[in-house]
Amino acid sequence: MPALSVSEAFSDLADPRVERTRLHALHDILVIALCAMICGAEGWDDFVEFAHAKREWLTLRLRLENGIPCADTFRRVFARLDPEAFTAGFLRWTQAVAEQSKASSLPVIAVDGKTLRHSFDTASEQKAVHIVSAWASESRLVLAQTQVSEKSNEITAVPVLLRMLDIAGCIVTADAMSCQKTIAAQIVEQKGDYVLALKGNHARLAEDVALLFAHSEAKRWEERPHSVHTALEAEHGRIETRTCRVIALADLAGTWDDIAAEWSGLVCLVEIESKRQVGSKTSHEKRYSLSSVRKGAKAHLKIIRKHWGIENSVHWVLDVVMHEDACRIRKDHAPQNMATLRHLALNLIRQETTHKRGVKTKIKRAGWDNAYLARLISI
Repeated sequence: MPALSVSEAFSDLADPRVERTRLHALHDILVIALCAMICGAEGWDDFVEFAHAKREWLTLRLRLENGIPCADTFRRVFARLDPEAFTAGFLRWTQAVAEQSKASSLPVIAVDGKTLRHSFDTASEQKAVHIVSAWASESRLVLAQTQVSEKSNEITAVPVLLRMLDIAGCIVTADAMSCQKTIAAQIVEQKGDYVLALKGNHARLAEDVALLFAHSEAKRWEERPHSVHTALEAEHGRIETRTCRVIALADLAGTWDDIAAEWSGLVCLVEIESKRQVGSKTSHEKRYSLSSVRKGAKAHLKIIRKHWGIENSVHWVLDVVMHEDACRIRKDHAPQNMATLRHLALNLIRQETTHKRGVKTKIKRAGWDNAYLARLISI
């Protein structure tokens, strides 16, 4: 269990309510909401139903001086709660348990964005909230998150997210949106490494990299001083062959020195060729990346595969299991604060390893078994 409890992490969180209107302690409201979220609740009414169903269990652990808070109380608190302060508490907790993510020889932190589909409000011309998150592949934790400004995009949000984290000794992976010279420079400045997907937002460079790999392949790859590794995966009726090729800039006789000078820390170019066969249908795709990691093709294939974990283990779970995209909470700071609460609930669920089941099964068991719920939240 983490050295810092959830309650301790949020102990200095300021209550946004006027003092004379505080019938319920902020700590009680947050604990009820978190426990309810762990048990599958999706909104304010669910929080209330959960609290009434678990009243006896909660009474042993919380003050509840004025009974169970109503749905409007949960709504007002999460709408007014300072999202930066709430995220800071989340960070304090995750940092207390995230050091294990650096135990691996390939500690990968995947950065990616996700839109909360139903958080828009047409009446007030509010766009859907977009959250950028950092995922530690080793510890399977969402390390941090930040909201993208309504008038901006991930390019400005990712540097803010990275500044929240200690990435020294880690490998930061990101999609093409974050493949920016300034972001690469910041990662190196924070003593980390990067593998950044290269696509059409750098069209000329992407074309040059693709031509370089095509030329190397035409000249018989195995005769050149480059690294190549192939992995075969067969499951769920699908056969997929992935071949990773890495070209070190040092092997190009100075022809790419100008590019290396523009991209801080850049040492190699990466190509992933995927061939997928499902029944009689076959698809083929090539993807390219810029990397500051001084390792060969086998390591790079593993790094890039780890990056996809944020889609499969975070975004997919949030949408399919926790129904984040269907959530219509949209007022003030509530969407961002609820996203933080979901990430915290997901982290707590994943940290419990004695019950070898998936997230959905753990959510069900937490709702059925009070002792298991107490173990998850450590209260």
